[in-house]
Amino acid sequence: MNFQESIFVAGHRGLAGGAILRELQRAGYGNVLTRTRGEVDLTDRVAVRRFFEAEKPRIVVLAAAKVGGIQANNDFPVEFLLENLKIQNNVIEAAADFGARKLLFLGSSCIYPKLAPQPIPESALLSGPLEPTNDAYAIAKIAGIKLCQSYAREYGRDFICAMPTNLYGPGDNFDLASSHVLPALLRKVHEAKSSGAKTVVVWGTGAPRREFLHVDDLAGACRFLIEHYDSPEMINVGCGEDVTIRELAELICEVVGFTGELIFDMSKPDGTPRKLLDTSRLTALGWRPRTALREGIAQTYAWYRERETRGT
Repeated sequence: MNFQESIFVAGHRGLAGGAILRELQRAGYGNVLTRTRGEVDLTDRVAVRRFFEAEKPRIVVLAAAKVGGIQANNDFPVEFLLENLKIQNNVIEAAADFGARKLLFLGSSCIYPKLAPQPIPESALLSGPLEPTNDAYAIAKIAGIKLCQSYAREYGRDFICAMPTNLYGPGDNFDLASSHVLPALLRKVHEAKSSGAKTVVVWGTGAPRREFLHVDDLAGACRFLIEHYDSPEMINVGCGEDVTIRELAELICEVVGFTGELIFDMSKPDGTPRKLLDTSRLTALGWRPRTALREGIAQTYAWYRERETRGT
């Protein structure tokens, strides 16, 4: 690898993009490009093309996306579909037109069917109906995958696609209206402990199983793929283990030190019954995650407490 090649990390202020930026800088990449939304609105095709024409990044990491939990996805499907399609189309097209030699597109495990085989292999894509609560986001991501694969097939572009499982870690979104399950539970449990509450309400039955990957592990996997992977076939990124939502909530209570009761609101949706990725393709290449779930939750909680103390 040429560590002075220009690398554009789209979405560097997000959870995944921020971790990827830190990983690239830590590894010695000396020409990493970033732009805030105020500087380059990725939904604006003209602005994106102007940026690519001026900077001509050689490597592009597309981590920018409109993201959210079950409620946000369910309530705003138009916004999730339109905004993500615009971002993807603009960045992928401009990368191709202005000479990027490699592009890494970050998808999501929600692209797979609701009742996919477990663990979910990459071949399960488009083999059944999607989970209805986030199908708009999933369809946008599937379109991004197909666009990258089409550029590879038609024009020989080295555009690769990684499908991460549920991510968490420092930099996560803790807004209860739009966050994913782990940071939402972490905040709920912390606030219950701080206020002296005796109970915490958890959406759903607690039975669904989910896999959680620390975002620093994802960042390491992304750097590994940039350096070692060039197949148009998408590749799963996960830790290979899952827990029930009840087990996750109980683990968070242990980390936070909350001794009250968990109440499961069964009027709320569970989402997909289970979502564990088959990561054998990636592990066969030699990559493994490093962060155990309890360790990662403790690290994330410490980050959240520090931010709360600073009032940011």
